[in-house]
Amino acid sequence: MTTPFRCGYVAIVGRPNVGKSTLANALIGAKISIVSRKAQTTRHRINGVLTREHEQFVFVDTPGFQTRHGGAMNRMMNRVVTQALSEVDVVVHVVEAGKWSPGDEKLLPLLPAPEKTILVLSKVDSLKNKNELFPFTQKLLQQYPYSAVVPVSAVKNVQLEQLLDEIAQRLPEGEPMFEADTLTDRSMRFIVAELIREKIFRLVGDELPYGCTVVIEQWEENETGARIAACVVVERESHRPILLGAGGNHMKRIATEARQDIVKLLEKPVFLDVYIKVRKGWSERESTLRDLGYE
Repeated sequence: MTTPFRCGYVAIVGRPNVGKSTLANALIGAKISIVSRKAQTTRHRINGVLTREHEQFVFVDTPGFQTRHGGAMNRMMNRVVTQALSEVDVVVHVVEAGKWSPGDEKLLPLLPAPEKTILVLSKVDSLKNKNELFPFTQKLLQQYPYSAVVPVSAVKNVQLEQLLDEIAQRLPEGEPMFEADTLTDRSMRFIVAELIREKIFRLVGDELPYGCTVVIEQWEENETGARIAACVVVERESHRPILLGAGGNHMKRIATEARQDIVKLLEKPVFLDVYIKVRKGWSERESTLRDLGYE
């Protein structure tokens, strides 16, 4: 008998900063979603694709479900999460090993039927006392009857194949939706904008990242190289000197590190020009958010 091919959408959900994007990138084997230690790094629904011999997984990396703050952007990100949960075939609920919070609990009513839902305990390599894992897992299973529990470390590649096998069992039979070498359905322009935003999140203090976004305003590419102009949109004039840094050093480092990643992505020389524009209150108006590419 031939093994049937399985294909479907897999949502990776959880509260902010539990390692969803790191897990998605590790499972796909490529950097599709940006990563930083700050919450709210992922703002969009990003589909990453992994194709194996008998399965195609379309991973939906979602923003962290926001429970602390309101605002137009957080409302929009929460809609992305709830929509993804209603549309996918399998849900992977990521909870940091040994840490359970009200933010984790608020996602439980949104989870689909238990047979579609897998609990992933992330960052197990950081858990000091591994004996705590079993009682912690039992406590969570009393809260929600997950169909499987898989402790993983995305950074150290621990139990990722086991997680893929658990997901594969729950995918519906069907033809692949993407070519075998496809890694994401997002455009290169989108990924480049995200890479620049990642550097801002990593290199600038806490006060700025949540008030900025990145828009690609020019893209010229041929076989010998690419010329890209990127605009960092900030909410206040006071954000401009924070982003620039003393003597423009912050911005230079952001552009340099982003360009290095873009060169790896495009596999050709890249000239990157990054500049700043002030657009007051952009994150609080849903019409402006849509104009800037938010769903």
